[in-house]
Amino acid sequence: MKLKALLAATCAAAFTMGAAYAEGVKVGMITTLSGGGAGLGIDVRDGFMLAVKQSGRADIEVVIEDDQRKPDIAVQLADKLVQQEKVDVLTGIIWSNLAMAVVPAVTAQGKFYLSPNAGPSALAGKGCHKNYFNVSWQNDAFNEAAGAWASENGIGKVFLMAPNYPAGKDMIAGFKRFFKGDVAAEVYTKLGQTDYAAEIAQIKAADADLVYYFLPGGMGISFMKQYAGSGADKPVMGPAFSFDQGILGAIGEAALGVKNTSHWSKDLDNAANKAFVESFQAEYGRLPSLYASQGFDTALLLISAMGKADVKDADGFRAALEAAEFASTRGDFKFGPNHHPIQTIYMREVVKEGDVVTNKIIGTAATEHTDAYAADCKM
Repeated sequence: MKLKALLAATCAAAFTMGAAYAEGVKVGMITTLSGGGAGLGIDVRDGFMLAVKQSGRADIEVVIEDDQRKPDIAVQLADKLVQQEKVDVLTGIIWSNLAMAVVPAVTAQGKFYLSPNAGPSALAGKGCHKNYFNVSWQNDAFNEAAGAWASENGIGKVFLMAPNYPAGKDMIAGFKRFFKGDVAAEVYTKLGQTDYAAEIAQIKAADADLVYYFLPGGMGISFMKQYAGSGADKPVMGPAFSFDQGILGAIGEAALGVKNTSHWSKDLDNAANKAFVESFQAEYGRLPSLYASQGFDTALLLISAMGKADVKDADGFRAALEAAEFASTRGDFKFGPNHHPIQTIYMREVVKEGDVVTNKIIGTAATEHTDAYAADCKM
């Protein structure tokens, strides 16, 4: 069966299963569509809407709002979507500080929140909620796998760097949790920073074998361009957020050889992923990023639940979400007891394929990985 036909058949099956349920679902998507992090939100939006389109369902309404990467605006939008738009499900947030400002309030009001990206530790442990489902990862995960990989591959001392906000702190904590060597320095930058001259000077002076950093979106683009031109020669590594497709398109060959951890890659060998990559390129004229794959999977999770229960039946719909019976771009997909994924995390390397700088899987960094906070979650 051709890839497009396979994907269409999967979506059509979900639609047929859900045909018995008269009620549709109204989705409120709050994501970042302007400013330095816009590429991430655009990819999540485009991946989500592609899956909705391919499902053929006419009973999914999506109201999309731009949070401008500002917590106060995200809170205002959430209130509007819940109180005025009467949405059933919310999704879309990229940044952990925005998730912390929005998710507890909307789940307390009985709404479902499906996270296509942000995975703060506070919502995975004691702050978990039965209506909160994270379809992407918990913030520490990629970094835990990277820490283990670095230790297993002879790295003795690292320079750590991340923005000073919840995700940045989670990422560094995750790396240190599994890294057995020493930390030469641990630096937290301003969220949205674009000038890294001072940090690069610190890196040059540090006695470190490796620079490990988390700088998503425009921050990662700015840092890597400046680092490549600085004469610094320490190798760099990070989670996929610092080296994803959108970032690589802007950085170019300066990133070649960099290793990064991810649960997804465009070359992941399963039928659903091949179909997704092909259809995303056809629809949007660009390669998908992990953010796009997460948006796509989030919509597929929603559609799978709609095939089993009416969203107005909260217990039934929750059980349908927990079952997570959909063909993920990652292959096998299942939730842990805190509604966060249990999944394989791969090591990728930045390579050049023709004229395109992209990622290629070179190994497995962690198998059946679960987050460190699940034991503290009491739903």
